[in-house]
Amino acid sequence: MAVTNQPGRYMASDFQTGLCDCCEDCGICCYGMCCFPCLTCTIANDLGECCLCGLTMAARSVYRTRYNINGSLCSDYLVHSFCQMCAACQLKRDINLRKAQGIF
Repeated sequence: MAVTNQPGRYMASDFQTGLCDCCEDCGICCYGMCCFPCLTCTIANDLGECCLCGLTMAARSVYRTRYNINGSLCSDYLVHSFCQMCAACQLKRDINLRKAQGIF
C-alpha cells in the first residue's frame, strides 16, 4: 500500500478547493491568466521561498506535506506537468483560505 499522506499536526485532508474550481476565486484565476509569473512569485513569497526559483512540483509537495494534504509525488508531478495554471491557482486559493482560518 502506498503512503499518500504524512503524519503531522493536521488531520489528513484534501485541498480546500478542487483543481478546476477557478470560480471559487475568480480574482486568482484572472491574476494567473494575466500574469502567471507574478502569481507564482506571490505563491513563492507566501511559502517563504525565492521568487526566482519559480513554482515547482517540489513547492506543491512541501505544502501538501506541511498541511497533511492527501496525495503523492506522482500526483504532484502529473498535476504540475499537465495543469500548471490550475495547480498554481488551487495552491493560492488554499493558502488564502488557510490564512483566513488562521492556520497558515
